[in-house]
Amino acid sequence: MKTIENILSLEKIDRDIYRGPVIESYLARTFGGQVAAQALVAATRTVDDAYTVHSLHGYFIAPGDPTQPAIYLVDRVRDGRSYVTRSVRGVQDGEVIFSMQASFHRGDEGIEHMDKMRKVPGPDEITGVVERMPVSSQSVLAEWAEWDIRVIPQSQLELSDLTATEQAVWIRCTSELPDNPTFHQCSLTYLSDMTLLHSALVPHPDEKMQMASLDHAVWFLRPFRVDEWLLYDQRSPSAFGGRSLTHGRLFNQQGDLVAIVNQEGMTRTLRKGAQSIPLRQD
Repeated sequence: MKTIENILSLEKIDRDIYRGPVIESYLARTFGGQVAAQALVAATRTVDDAYTVHSLHGYFIAPGDPTQPAIYLVDRVRDGRSYVTRSVRGVQDGEVIFSMQASFHRGDEGIEHMDKMRKVPGPDEITGVVERMPVSSQSVLAEWAEWDIRVIPQSQLELSDLTATEQAVWIRCTSELPDNPTFHQCSLTYLSDMTLLHSALVPHPDEKMQMASLDHAVWFLRPFRVDEWLLYDQRSPSAFGGRSLTHGRLFNQQGDLVAIVNQEGMTRTLRKGAQSIPLRQD
């Protein structure tokens, strides 16, 4: 399978127009984290190095075809003194499959505080992979062969009586990656779509669901590296009407809160003959 460096290597077609590489996949539709990460790469290519992304908000509008490249069209919405705004459309065959707004900031002096990381077993105390993913989606793990993903057993978590569902996952890229903060932000955008929607299934282990990401938002709070362990602390505060809302906080091993992710996804009761995650038939 391709590496994250391959995935994020976009080709410049013209000013503010970029093409993503075709990534070999078992999936019938392009992994959402890939589209979001490539869109962010395209946006960052149009922004001065003095600015770094602090938030993105994206909508998955149509399923992407993993056998075809996606074209990313960047709109330079605003270039301000402190903040820069970009809008990106991911397009295949003339159809928009993904839409994103991203905001970049020069950085300022101000107040500081952050939530603390909960006490959990370290990554070396956890073995195995994503045990809570449906059996039918085990092929998805091959898509993420470059990533070490370790789910903390529910028995080793201090669970809240007021929270509907909780899941905590240690994750890191096993490859040594470039010393480029922007590269790690784009890589985190990719990994932020991993496992998060599955946190909605924790209290419903026997339910067969058809799942897909609908919208996705990431806030980048502090510096980090994705080739070092990150704790992805996940919750799903609500599931209703075939949709689930999920929330994730990412901490480094020092306990720094480095990013926050919100995502809504389709969690529809699986129809007869359908797959929870559609796979290619060839």
